[in-house]
Formats: sequence, C-alpha cells, structure tokens
Amino acid sequence: MPHATPFTLAVNPKIPQRLARLEELANDLWYSWDRSTRSLFSRLHPGLWGAVGHNPKAFLKRVDESLLLKAAEDQVFLANYNSILSAYDSYHGEPVRTETPGGLNPYDEVAYFCFEFGFHESFPIYSGGLGILAGDHCKAASDLRLPLIGVGLLYRQGYFFQTIDNHGNQQVTYTSSDFEDLPVVPVLNANGSEVRIVVDLPQRKVMVKVWRAKIGHVTLYLLDTDLQENSADDRDITHQLYGGDGTNRIEQEIILGIGGVRALRELGIKPTIWHINEGHAAFMMLERMRGLVQQGLDFPSALEAVAANTVFTTHTAVPAGHDHFSADMMSTYFSSFHHELGATREEFMGLGWDPDTHDFNMTDLAVRVSRFHNGVSKIHGSVSAHICRDLWPHIEPEENPMAYITNGVHVPTFLAQEWADLFDRYLGYEWRNNMSDPEFWLRIDAIPDHLFWSVRQSLKSQMLYGIRARLAKQNLRNRGSEAHLDRLLKFTDPLNPNMLTLGFARRFATYKRATLLFEDLDWLRRIVLDQERPVMIIFSGKAHPADVPGQDLIRRISEVERMPEFEGQILLVEDYDLRLARRLVAGVDVWLNSPVYPLEASGTSGMKAGINGTLNLSVLDGWWGEGYNGKNGWAIKPGLENMASAQRDKEESKEFYETLQDHVVPLYYARDKLGYSPGWVKMAKNSMMSLLPRYNAARMVGEYAAKFYVSASRQGTRYADNDFNGAKRVAAWKAYVRKVWGGVAIRRLDTPLKRISFGEGLKLQVAAKLNGLQPEDVVVELLICRKIKSATLCEFKHFRFGFTGVTQSDEHLFALDLTPDLCGKLDYYIRLYPYQPLLTHPFEMGMMIWL
Repeated sequence: MPHATPFTLAVNPKIPQRLARLEELANDLWYSWDRSTRSLFSRLHPGLWGAVGHNPKAFLKRVDESLLLKAAEDQVFLANYNSILSAYDSYHGEPVRTETPGGLNPYDEVAYFCFEFGFHESFPIYSGGLGILAGDHCKAASDLRLPLIGVGLLYRQGYFFQTIDNHGNQQVTYTSSDFEDLPVVPVLNANGSEVRIVVDLPQRKVMVKVWRAKIGHVTLYLLDTDLQENSADDRDITHQLYGGDGTNRIEQEIILGIGGVRALRELGIKPTIWHINEGHAAFMMLERMRGLVQQGLDFPSALEAVAANTVFTTHTAVPAGHDHFSADMMSTYFSSFHHELGATREEFMGLGWDPDTHDFNMTDLAVRVSRFHNGVSKIHGSVSAHICRDLWPHIEPEENPMAYITNGVHVPTFLAQEWADLFDRYLGYEWRNNMSDPEFWLRIDAIPDHLFWSVRQSLKSQMLYGIRARLAKQNLRNRGSEAHLDRLLKFTDPLNPNMLTLGFARRFATYKRATLLFEDLDWLRRIVLDQERPVMIIFSGKAHPADVPGQDLIRRISEVERMPEFEGQILLVEDYDLRLARRLVAGVDVWLNSPVYPLEASGTSGMKAGINGTLNLSVLDGWWGEGYNGKNGWAIKPGLENMASAQRDKEESKEFYETLQDHVVPLYYARDKLGYSPGWVKMAKNSMMSLLPRYNAARMVGEYAAKFYVSASRQGTRYADNDFNGAKRVAAWKAYVRKVWGGVAIRRLDTPLKRISFGEGLKLQVAAKLNGLQPEDVVVELLICRKIKSATLCEFKHFRFGFTGVTQSDEHLFALDLTPDLCGKLDYYIRLYPYQPLLTHPFEMGMMIWL
C-alpha cells in the first residue's frame, strides 16, 4: 500500500475492577525500589514488559485485556496483588511523625532542586551519577518521612541509547518519551485547568507547564516548555537533557531555577529550606531575591534572607567542570534583572563573577547566595574548599565554610532481593529499621558461609544470563557469526559461575581511566589467562557524544576485547543503564575503579557493589578514601598530584597488577572442599558489615537534616522574623564591616616568652585598631597546637581573648590568660576576624587578620 495514508488508533485495555489499583501502582515510583511490584507486571507478559522498558504505565496501555481478565481470576496472581497492595498501603499509611528527622519542625518543607532525577530506567530524565543520587535522596526522604519536594525538568529525551559497532565506535540514538507513558500527571488548578507559569526570556515570555510525579511520600514537580503557545525554539528548551549549546543550557537553567520558584509560588508551596543539588539551579536564588525586593527589602537584605536557608551541594572536582556563562550572555538574559533587584549591574554580576575566566560562574553564585555548602565525600570537601577558596580570601581552605556529607545509596533499590530475603531469615525483618546502625550489621557474620556464598553465586549466574543476552543481541546486530558468539560466551556460563569476574562500569570519561589495566598487556595476559586461575573482566559505560577522548577509551577496550587471546575473558557490554547496573554491582566478584586522584568527587557504584558483598578494588579517592578499612576490599594508593600523567598511570597500574596477582586472584581461588574460599567470604562479609550502615542514603539524608536542614530552617526564621529584621541587621553590619575593614589592624603588647614550665601561665595582650567597629564586632583568638615529628598538620585548640579597655590612642585592648596543658614545642598564632551573633558561619565574610 505505497500510496495509502496510515492512520493510528490506540486501543487501551479496560482494567478489571478487581485489579483496578494496578494503575495506582503504575503511577507511583515506589515501584522503582519495590521489586515485587515490578514482578507483578512482568508476570502478566514478560516479553511485553521487556519491550516497554519495564515501564508499568506503558505496559498497562498495551497488555491484552484477555491477560488482565485471566489474571483477575487467577488466585495466585490475586494473592500476590493483594500482598503488594497491603505493603503499599502500609508504607503510605504510616502516621506522620511528630518528630521529623534531624529535629525539623512540623511546618518545615525542603525544596530540592536538581537538573536530573534518576529513579528507574522506565523514567528516562537522567544521565548518570548526579541524577541517580538525586533519585536516591528523594527515595530516602520518602522512607524517613522527611518533608521534601523535588523540582526538576521534564525532558522528552533523557540520556541516549548506545550501541557499539564491530570497531568499537559508539553509536548514539535518542528516543522521545510519550509523557502519557511516564508516571507523571499535569498539576491542576482548583478550577481543573492545568497549572502554567510564565518565565521571561529575551524579548519574549515562555509558558511552562507543571507536571507531578509521586515517589512514595515525596512529590516531584517537573517543568515542561513543549507547549503550543511557545515558539518551536522555546518548545525545545526542555526537549533534551544536556543537549544543545550554551544558549540552550542557560535557558534550561533559567526555566529550572526561576521557573521552579514561580511554580512553587503558584502552587502555594512555601519551603522553609531550599537545597540545590549542583549549580545548575542557582538562578533559583535570584528569583527568590527578586520576590523579596518586591516585598520591600533592599538588595543586600534580600540576599541575606535567601542565603540564610539555602543549602548548596557541589559534585564537581575540577574548576572547569562548573557551569559558567559569558558576561555578554548574562547581559542578554538578565539585562533588566539588576533593576528588579535594586542593584547596580556590577553588584548583580558580582554575585557570580569569576575573576579567572571573567565569566558568570554558577558555582560562585550558588556559594555566595547560600550559607550551607558541601562536597560529597571527605576528600571532595577538601578539594571543593580549595576550588572555592577565593570566595573566602583570608580564610585557610581547611577552615572555610565548605563542609562535606558523603553520598549514600538507596539500599532497597540496589540491594539484591536475594540478600533481602536472607536478611529477613537471619537478621529479622527489623533490619530495614536499623539501616545506619553499625552494631546491628555485625550480625551478618553469623550467616553461614555456605549460604552467603550461595547467594553470591546465584546473583552471579543471573548477571551472566543477562550478559549473554546482551552480547548475543550485539553480535546479531553487528552481523557476527555464530562461531564468534560461541567464543565470546564460552566463559559466561551461568551454570558454572566459578571464574573470578571483575567489573568496570561507569561513564567513560578520561579521568576515570577505564583502560588503566591495559598499560602492560603482557602482565595482564599472565593474570587473566592463567588456566588454573582465570579471570574475566566486564566493561560497560557510555561516553558523552561530544567527548571524543572518552569514545577513544571505548574503542581501545573493543580493540583489546577482539584480541584472540582475550576473546571471551574481556567483554564490552553496550548500553549501560540502571537495570544492567543493578545486575553488575550484585553479580561481579570485584568492582574496579581507577580515577585520577582527587577527581572522583564521591562515586556511588562502588557503594552499591559493597552492600551486595562485591569487593572493591579502587584508587583511594572519593568515598573509598574513607570507606576502605583494610579488611573490606583492596586499595591503590594514588600517585603524587604533581606527577606526570604517564608516570602516574604506570605506577598505579603496576599496583593494580600486583594487587590482582598477589592478593585478589589467590584469595578467590583458595577454595576449600565445599568449593569456595573462606577468606573471600570473610572479606565479602566485612564489606557488607562496614559499608552498608555507613553508605546508605538514609544515613546521608539524615545527615543533611541534622547538619544543614535544621540550621537552615532556624536561620531562615531568625532572618525573616519581624519584617526581616535579622536579614536587614546582618546586611547593614556586613556593609559597614566591608567599608572599614581596610583600616583594622592588630599588634601585640606583651613580650613573647620562649620557654615556660608545665603549669605556668602566660598573659597575652594585644591592641587592635578597629576603625569604628566595636569590640563585640570582632573576635581575637589564639590557636595553639603541638606538632609531632615532622607533621605539617596538627589539631588546633582555640582560645578567645577578652576585651579589657580602650587606650588613649583609641586602640582596643584584648587579653588572654593561658596555661598550656601540653608539653613539648608548641606553635601558636593570634588572629582577629569580624563577628556577629546572627552569622551562619563565623568565617562567611572571608575576612581575617593574622598577627
């Protein structure tokens, strides 16, 4: 019918009344961490379930009605259905806690902004680690009944689908989502009409539609510009995640930040805590400031009021990784904004001005207009403190306001069901309520070794089944022969999962060094091809379409994979996604990670592996720098940061080879008569016992609540009370301090002593020229420490000087009586810095004078 016009008709089944709540289950992303719910849909038609990408909502639109009618009469299916509904209702029916996590007030609400959210492969509005982390944050908040709402963008195209050809070339395919197939619904006004907001862009207004997704107890609001009222270009603003050019990026970030605040305003939602996950959403702060200026506040006071209850989390470990826009672009998009803020253009641009690049830096904006900032691991906190040190110019990075909260993973999502079942049997059902109790998890040691090993092998078999299916599909599409496929799959035997299997799966960026194990192929051959103790390595991951060096890594892995001697023992699996990730982290024996130190901000895939009894072999970077304890995996010491990259790669690859050759392989194959290695099982148990209570998302979100959210709520209230009197006071005080600080000075009056006996005291006295400041506006402080041997770092003790009077020359006197409680050579320092009781962090102004 070459000349016929095709017409399309969608015929949706009628869901039987007995199964009516299937639709409710399909529209709540609770299914993303409840495997029983996903299995319920899959059981109706496994083939269709796979074809729709494990999407319950799309599945219910396409499944034959006859199957639903049959299921409605199937007592086994109904029993499973009712059991799941019981669990679902129990989860959602928990009474609201009178004591919210971390000590939040009942009226508190956290608005959590992020550029991407990753909950499940069926909801493709994410690309990788940042999105998965945001999804886990929401899931854990739901589990904890933390009052949190999410704000993001609803993309037609999330991250791409990947295929790899016979030469290792990555092929990219984007598919557009039908929003009717996604677990989202339009947000409606009281009159039943869809909620729309307006966002101003140069010479035009853009209409934005608001959608809602349900994640258990958490609501996620998603913004969409694909509306008929908008121009074609504006409809495309939210079309693709991380797509387009710089113009598209700034427009997306304006829609997220400014549009997100306006959407919440339109819905009558008044968060008491605002959290931006990475700098993409930092324009949110500007819109909130504009709203306060419209209420009558001046620019400095509005800034302080907004900053007081704003939390900013950075995930980037290199300065170049932070979003920035040129001054010309900012002028184009924000030409009148400084007028609306009651600020000069210079004051407005100063909020994000980066003197090194002369651009408007979104991280600088996020830091300047927030008072709670953190990296995502201990190492990354230190790295971020150094990256942002110019924002607090007189404060040492070790003391500046940049803190850290190490990431965690949502255990119900990533812990294999087989482990959950085993925990139910040996730890009791209460393990779910003791997620962050290290003592509780020591009970894992009592699980019989043979049962522990049996679960590990079962998960490995399931992974191998999945790997075989994917490789067979790759081979067929690339027109490979059956003989070639047989060679490729000869070791991936689910019935004999006894070969040591290593996994490396993540984004293929050059700093992650996916090919570090290929530095010395001869050495790798000796390790991998040992007939008595063979090794298999599985690689998977995507490179950004614009990242040519990242794609070169894929080509190199493909090249080595095709070498005859490695065939079947080095495997490259295409289209890494959440489903494959869940299989790999639970199925491989060892999880590899080889980043260039200190560029791995945190990393969470190794956490997911560790909680499943998979052992980590990683460079001591990111979370592993604090997670490794010598008994729960293996660590590679990073080379010196100033070392040439080639030399560093050579030395660190050598340590990888030595660790594999001397420790990993021998331990795995040290099997007893029952067919497994007791030493391996012991280390795998140590991995679970040490990592599960520390690196779960419940601990992470609880830490955000205790460290940041409670204080942000309190500060927001203190600054807003009595017509924002607190914000006005702090703004005026800071302005005066900045004005006079250049004239502030300090000098010592007493004669320093070189030696005293233990128990003797010192009387120290300094005179300060305060240039108009009052004694209560400053702190004079002594820091003292004892260095051990040649240590360059030591833990300081702090002592405050007291104000004692004013000299005739108008200098203010401060004195301290000190009796050291340490012996040995002590170093001490005296400093002065501005102080105001309402400050969130004592050093937030970045000012300090050292004597």
